[in-house]
Amino acid sequence: MILKPVCIGTSQLRDDILKEDARKCLRIGPCGLGEKALYIGSLFLERRCYIRYRDISRCFKRVAMSKGGFTGKGVFGSIAYLVVQTRSGEEHQCSFKFEDEVDLFLAQLKTSHPDIRLHSEEAERKLREAEAKERARYLDKLSPEQNAAVRDLTAAEHALRRHPVQYTQLAHAAKQKRIIDHISPTYRLAAMVVFGLAAAAALFGVYSIVHGMGGAVYFVLFGIATIFAVISSRILPTGRNNRKAAQEDWESALQAMAKIVDEESDGRDTFPVPAQYAHPVVLERMIRVVREGRASSAAEALAVEKEDLRKLNYTVEVSQKEHDEVVMVKPMFLVMNYE
Repeated sequence: MILKPVCIGTSQLRDDILKEDARKCLRIGPCGLGEKALYIGSLFLERRCYIRYRDISRCFKRVAMSKGGFTGKGVFGSIAYLVVQTRSGEEHQCSFKFEDEVDLFLAQLKTSHPDIRLHSEEAERKLREAEAKERARYLDKLSPEQNAAVRDLTAAEHALRRHPVQYTQLAHAAKQKRIIDHISPTYRLAAMVVFGLAAAAALFGVYSIVHGMGGAVYFVLFGIATIFAVISSRILPTGRNNRKAAQEDWESALQAMAKIVDEESDGRDTFPVPAQYAHPVVLERMIRVVREGRASSAAEALAVEKEDLRKLNYTVEVSQKEHDEVVMVKPMFLVMNYE
């Protein structure tokens, strides 16, 4: 441990315990989950600070949205943050490159420390209001078949929540495959041309500096800035950012989930959803479908869920909660063409 993590809570760990805990912590993005403490990154360094679990009041995701914020329609640029609130009232946050990593971090935290609240006070209030509206749509009394379907779906949801890494990777792999598969070859070609011209400009600038030519520094700065801009767009194919790698990641995630589904169903064809749709959010939405009286069995609920997702596009206005759910699970259905 080159730099000792800084304590941001009210109670510290002994140096020897801190060193061992930080070394063995589960690393997810710039943060980590140790046995004794939670580690978050600073502006430049990963896992630079730590806080003991007993000092944490809340830990939740915050999304900084593009101008205009959430409108209920379409998609928008965003930056995901992990926010940690201490019992003393302080708030610390750390940005993540991928929002899926924040979801995975919170899922792991929920498993290891279920007593820590994973929503802000405002989010909890909105969730209570949304749940009240949902309950108002539920049937007062379900049929025996519907009750059985709800029990099976709830049991399956609880089973999947024991495997947060696998279902998070499945959703992430589907999203990445969907994005990469729909990058136009024209965009890739244009990006390669721009990258080549930028590299040539940077090299010409270096050549000009060596030979004392005027204005050389501008060529270097422009070339380097353009190179970084093209790389950050993630349009250029790389070792991992290409269709073959995306397909391999999806197949690997699907295979891992298929193994879990097989284990949870004891080898019988009894799990309510196939492996490609095995995600707790999918099962939650199917439970709502049954309770609303739109289906009587798990198979019918899955069919209704597919139809609901088909109808949702950038022109349809939805709640923040449903938007988050759809963004999370719809790529899995799109990749499989709803089959």
